[in-house]
This record gives sequence, C-alpha cells and structure tokens, in this order.
Amino acid sequence: MVTRSSTWEKLRDPRATWDKIKWTWLPDTHREAGDSVVRNFLLHWFPSKITRQSLSWNYSLWLGTISAVLFLILIVTGIPLMFLYVPSVERAYLSVKDLEFTISFGWFLRGLHRISAHLMVAAVFLHLVRVFLTGAYKNGTAVNQNRQLNWIIGVVLLLFTLLLSFTGYLLPWDQLAYWAITVGTNIASSAPLVGEPMRFVLLGGHTIDQGTLIRFYVLHCFFLPMGVLLLFSYHMWRVRKDGGLACVDQLSLEQKKENTTPVKSKTYSLLGITSGRTVHVETSIVDEDKHTVMSSPNLTRRIVMVTLATLAVAAILTILFHAPLEEAANPSITPNPAKAPWYFLWLQELVTDTTFTIGGITINGALIGGIILPGILVVAAIVWPYLDKSPVRAVGVWLATERRKQNIIFLVIVALILILTIVGTFLRGPFWNWYWPWQSWPTMPRKF
Repeated sequence: MVTRSSTWEKLRDPRATWDKIKWTWLPDTHREAGDSVVRNFLLHWFPSKITRQSLSWNYSLWLGTISAVLFLILIVTGIPLMFLYVPSVERAYLSVKDLEFTISFGWFLRGLHRISAHLMVAAVFLHLVRVFLTGAYKNGTAVNQNRQLNWIIGVVLLLFTLLLSFTGYLLPWDQLAYWAITVGTNIASSAPLVGEPMRFVLLGGHTIDQGTLIRFYVLHCFFLPMGVLLLFSYHMWRVRKDGGLACVDQLSLEQKKENTTPVKSKTYSLLGITSGRTVHVETSIVDEDKHTVMSSPNLTRRIVMVTLATLAVAAILTILFHAPLEEAANPSITPNPAKAPWYFLWLQELVTDTTFTIGGITINGALIGGIILPGILVVAAIVWPYLDKSPVRAVGVWLATERRKQNIIFLVIVALILILTIVGTFLRGPFWNWYWPWQSWPTMPRKF
C-alpha cells in the first residue's frame, strides 16, 4: 500500500520526474518505443517504425528537416525582432541601427535571422532538386498515393519561401534593401495586364514608401509564415499518407511479396485492424524487422543531430559574415549598379540577356526574361509529374537510368540558373556592364 508521504517523496524526486519526461525520447524497450509515438504529441508526426534506408544520410540528405529547422530558427529569432523593430519609414532604419550597435547581442540576433533566411532559400531549393533527381514525386507501389500533389505543395512552398525572404529584405530600410526591392518590383510590373496593378497593390501606391513598408511587414510577419506553416503541415501529413519516403517503395519492390494474415496482437491503426486497404497494409515488407527500426530513439536522435548541426552552421556563418547595413534609404540617390536580392539575380541577368533590338524595335527583356520564361518554368514544374511516364522501379532512385533524359534537362536548367546567379553577383558592375573579378570598377558619380 502506497502512503501519501511516499507518493509525495516520489513526486519530489527530480530523477523520477526526469525519467517521466525523457522516457518517450529514450525508451528502454520496444513496447515503450511503440507507446512513445502515441503518448508524445511531437512524435505523432512519425510512424512507430521507420525503414533504415529512410534514415540514411545519402538518400534525402535531410534537406527537408534542415529547411524545417531553419524555419523554426526564423520564428524564434523573429519574435524578439518584432518587439525591437519599428515599421515606420522615419524610424525603421534607426531601430535596425540600434539593434546592430546598441542592444546587447542584437547584431547576432539580426544576423542569425538573416543568415537563416538565406540558408532556407537554398535548402528548400536543394530539397526540390533532390526530390526530382530521385523521382520521388511519382507514385510507387502503394495504393491511394498522391505524390504529385505533394510535389506541387513543395513548389508552392519554394515560392512562399522566396516571398518570405523578399518581403523581409525591405525592412532594414537602407539603400541596399530599398533599391533591391525597386529592381524586383519593376521586373514584376512587366507582366502583361496584371503587372502594374499587382505592383500597385504590393507597394500600396506608385512609390516605395510607408504603405509599402507596412504591407511588407505584415506579409513577412504574419500571412506568409502562416502560409508556410500550414503548407508544411499538410506536406508532412501527405508524406505519411503516401507511405513515407519514396525509397520505401523501392525496398518493397526488392522483397518477395506474400499475402499474410494480420496478427491480432499487432496494432495497425489507432482504431484496430481495418477492413479496407491502406498504404501500410498494402506495402507490408517481408522480414520487416530486418529493414526497420523504432522511430524513437533512432529517428528522434538523428533529428536532434541535424537540428544542432544546422543551428551551429547558421551561428558560425552569422559570426563570420555580419549582416550588412548601408546608409538610410534615399529615393533620390540611385546606386550603380542596383541589384535585386541574390536569389532573384538570375532573373535580373536573364532580363538583360533577353533585351535586344531587331530592325529598330527593342524587345522587352523584362517581359521575356522576368515574366514569361520564369512562368514557363513554374508551370513546367507543376505539370512535370503528370507527364513523367518512367516506370515504378525508377521511383526513389538517385539518377535512375530510366529517367536520364529528364534528369539531364532538369540539371541543365538548374545549372543555367546558378550560372546566371553567379554572373549577376560577381561579374556585373556599373550600368550592368561585364567586369571580371580582377578588374576594378570605375568611380561612378552618384545619380541624383
């Protein structure tokens, strides 16, 4: 019989309290490992068991997890920045300057937020590249899969990530931010019919001023993060609904399929054994124990490792590369050259390369290179999974021979985007002329 005093002593024992907290993350038995997924709210994201191949470093490169961690860093660092920043054209620059030079470790907070934003753009883009090169946007052997839809959600998430970083670029209200947004919105205004109205709505007028700043601030702090959070949640749910990563389908193809009677002692769902066909029952693997491990602690341990590594890299880069802060924004002084944010520099370079004159008629590069060609790329990315007729054995395989032509075309497009970005970043100088890295730029008078 347990007395009241013994119960109180047990509650006061810090070791017992710690064991109660950590057991779902570090279970001692397979029974506890299975129960941990049900009892831990955070672990509900994951299945009870996961294949060893899904845990490998060389398949997914954990780019999806890295993107999620960077988004979490942006939320954690963005909340205190909201309290310290003043979204006013008169005080925005001064509040950022105070954050940079007056507030203790304010430079680190701002720098970590900025670096994480840049890294998230790169990580989401690379994640998209990885999914394409492994053919993971195609359905595999399981029933009721819809990986094409999840691929489209991923494309939309990339666009949201770009917009999230773009809207945050203006907030320091310095020359770099002001003219980068000017270049970016001018490219967007080249869209036929909707270009100018879209620019007017985005800027809150015809010029970049207080209306623009408050719109970008609200979009950056509320609407876009909420959109990313909702889409990410649905994206993760669809991964579970589709039976996990695409490499699982490849593993099931390699196994000898057998029709087995479900074991009554084994829980197939929270509501017991269902009468219909589900992804998990349909893709059951012979010798499952040989290919799978418990999600807790195997998956959770690797997530912690990726989280710490991502945070460490972002912190180191923040220390090595301080966030720039130029003089306050001045619409009367135009920098030469005025460049868009780095992730849109390929568009700015494409606009230049597609501007030419034929028979005295100048072809508008902003329309061709800034709107039409990027629009074609986005539409192609959305419909590509439905046009891909490669066999199921190519799903979840890096650079499968059955998809060689598709991968080559995709890699050429990615390479062109990267080359145009490098050219726009390092080889374009005043008046957008070509300058090699060892060439000095001429001293340009400021344009008033």
